[in-house]
Amino acid sequence: MEKIIWVCGVIAGVISVTWGVAGEALVSDSLSLSTRMIFGYATMILGFSLIFVAIKNYRDNHNSGQITFGKALGIGLLITLIASTVYVVVWMIDFKYFVPDYGEKYQAQAIAEMKASGASAAEIKKQGAEMAATFAKYKTSFTFRAMFTYLEIAPVGIVISLIAALILKKNAKPATVNV
Repeated sequence: MEKIIWVCGVIAGVISVTWGVAGEALVSDSLSLSTRMIFGYATMILGFSLIFVAIKNYRDNHNSGQITFGKALGIGLLITLIASTVYVVVWMIDFKYFVPDYGEKYQAQAIAEMKASGASAAEIKKQGAEMAATFAKYKTSFTFRAMFTYLEIAPVGIVISLIAALILKKNAKPATVNV
């Protein structure tokens, strides 16, 4: 079981971070923030689909075709933890060495999109100040950046783990007694 969890967790993490690294580097300037977010979360969902594979594999090949909700959820959450950690580690390296100006670029694009959508000057100023404060902390605090990054990906894995556990649980059938 451990091998299934590690393999699926690492592969899910690599798939999940693919858009963040390759996609952002190649086409991010030409896409809106909402489009980038959609691609990012779609990639995470694709990666976390391996939770279904792992639970089903464990249930069918290692547990006589049975698995409880709790055991299935545990497998999903372990995969989520591993995949999320891969995602965070890769992002931390990417941020430090390749996109240390990510916050400034993001903020500039967000403000440009707000202006284009007709937001008021007061709203733009307020949002700009909030983003500047957040990105200042993001840039200077490793712990804040790590927790913020975990909060991007972990909820997706948790939801998929719950769904997979509900769908794939299969308890032993009670023995029937013929009288």
